[in-house]
Amino acid sequence: MEVDGGEFISSPIFKTVRFGGTVTNILDKFLQGDTNDYELLKHQLLDPDIKDAQIISWLQEFRSCVTHLTKDFEQLVSVILRLPWLGRSQDVVEEYLAFLSNLVSAQTVYLRSCLSVTVSNFIPGRIVIKEGDVDISDSDDDDENLPRNFDLCHRALQIIARYVPSTARFLMPILREKFPFINKSARTLECYVHNLLRITVTFPVLRHEVLELVIGKMLRLDVSAPRRDIEDAEENAAQGDDGNGASQEECLFDMDEDEENVFNSSSPPGGDVMAHAVADRLDILMTVLLAYIKNICYVNGTLELTRTKELYRDLIAVFDKLILPTHASCHVQYVIFYLCSFRLGLAEAFLEHLWKKMQSPSNPAVIRQTAAGYIGSFLARAKFLPIQTVKACLDLLVPWLHQYIHSQDAGSKAFCDVSLHGPFYATCQAVFYTLVFRHRQMVEGNLRKGLAYLQMLNFERIVMCQLNPLKVCLPAVTNMFAAITRKYQLVFCYTIIERNNRQLLPVVRSSLGGDSLTTNANPLDSFFPFDPYLLKRSGKMIQPIYQVWEEVSVCDVGGARQTVKKDSVTEEDDDFLRGESLQSEAVVGFISGSFESHSVGSPPVAFLQRPF
Repeated sequence: MEVDGGEFISSPIFKTVRFGGTVTNILDKFLQGDTNDYELLKHQLLDPDIKDAQIISWLQEFRSCVTHLTKDFEQLVSVILRLPWLGRSQDVVEEYLAFLSNLVSAQTVYLRSCLSVTVSNFIPGRIVIKEGDVDISDSDDDDENLPRNFDLCHRALQIIARYVPSTARFLMPILREKFPFINKSARTLECYVHNLLRITVTFPVLRHEVLELVIGKMLRLDVSAPRRDIEDAEENAAQGDDGNGASQEECLFDMDEDEENVFNSSSPPGGDVMAHAVADRLDILMTVLLAYIKNICYVNGTLELTRTKELYRDLIAVFDKLILPTHASCHVQYVIFYLCSFRLGLAEAFLEHLWKKMQSPSNPAVIRQTAAGYIGSFLARAKFLPIQTVKACLDLLVPWLHQYIHSQDAGSKAFCDVSLHGPFYATCQAVFYTLVFRHRQMVEGNLRKGLAYLQMLNFERIVMCQLNPLKVCLPAVTNMFAAITRKYQLVFCYTIIERNNRQLLPVVRSSLGGDSLTTNANPLDSFFPFDPYLLKRSGKMIQPIYQVWEEVSVCDVGGARQTVKKDSVTEEDDDFLRGESLQSEAVVGFISGSFESHSVGSPPVAFLQRPF
């Protein structure tokens, strides 16, 4: 066939030159000290323009002498494993997988290398982008072959596991080692986390460790994106300061354990991109994790109870180890909130678990206080909890408070001291917080019966005790609780609140040698873990099961009190604790109006006018 001169010059060179004879001869020469052909062989394998036919030829020859590829040829095997087989023809893929199976069965010494190379492909490859005279390495986030590549990588892991049953034991350390740095692109983190969760389908024994790894990394993102920073970023973006700078990240796939194919999801609308960069990465990872939870638990739209219970056990273990001890995380704890929404029994099991944590004296005080915060926040915010379950929890918490008060009344420590009675105060706050959110449900339908139940709880004894919980609880909770209990004539709290603030005495901490510390608005350093969810993409899965704050007129007894108007509830305006759970502001501002025109014990004007 005649070829035009120009076409000949521009046509690619088909490299078929072979150096040093067969691979077996090259390996024998290397063992005898002749490394020339060995180095030439590695050079050919590293050729970036290597063709499919060449890769197939080399792999076939290496398969025929796989028993010769001992530890002495570790460098050569490393080069072979890194051949560009992904994105190639199906013949290349099959030949590479065949070589992989032969290698791990004949030379198990290379198991870690095979696993490491395979896991390295769990993220988009690197490409070089030229900007002026500078070469910048970046991830190839737009690679259309990513889903197919990931399918092939998981197929490779399955093949390896078929020949080496102990693969799972060697795989987990590699998964930890290869986890991308949390400041990598959202796409890179999304791909890796998705593939980690997909591994739990192939290797169920690794699920607990994988969830622990993923949630641990997500917690680092979570604590790096405080609630106030996210709100400020969103506010600035809404004002146009940063609205055009947000990157349009995609949520890559839905996790489906029944189908190994990965499908690209459509790009989210611009409004779903978080203005805060760290929050945006966390949002994408939360979407992947919540989708994984749902697809594990539901099969063809039906809840699979056995699988759900097994996942709950794994998640609750991770919760105890990582989430519960992490202070002021905002979003990661919603994985257990979401799972509990699938079945009431799971929610009740979670509450029972927290109850045991809270009441056990063997647990550190900080863990007991955090557990109490989780109980109160869960009871208040979980829309899927019926009022019967809320009452059942109060029937445990309130008697415990009365028993604690009884045990302290006759003792020498019956005074307000957070360091001595931290779990007690945290539990009081949980009970008050729950009443604030659930009081209407308790009395609706049968007002007399509901009031009788509330009176049976005997809040007056709790409020009037020498431990003085109203002095320690968050002012917003205290004031709202006082208004509600006044409305139902359960207990009159305002005299105590005003006395506490009029005195402004420091909280005495006897365990610190009697030193005095200035009173602040949050001496418990408490937070409510299920405060409003701020992430936009994953928030769509939380919103249907989440109880937003619905402001009510609680001070309108006899129509004599001013009513705070209810506006449309948004995530930003949802929480009446907004900005206070982690602040140490003065308490005086909440009751200043009571010293003016109102008599002692009247609801404070500042509280009534407070914007919600």
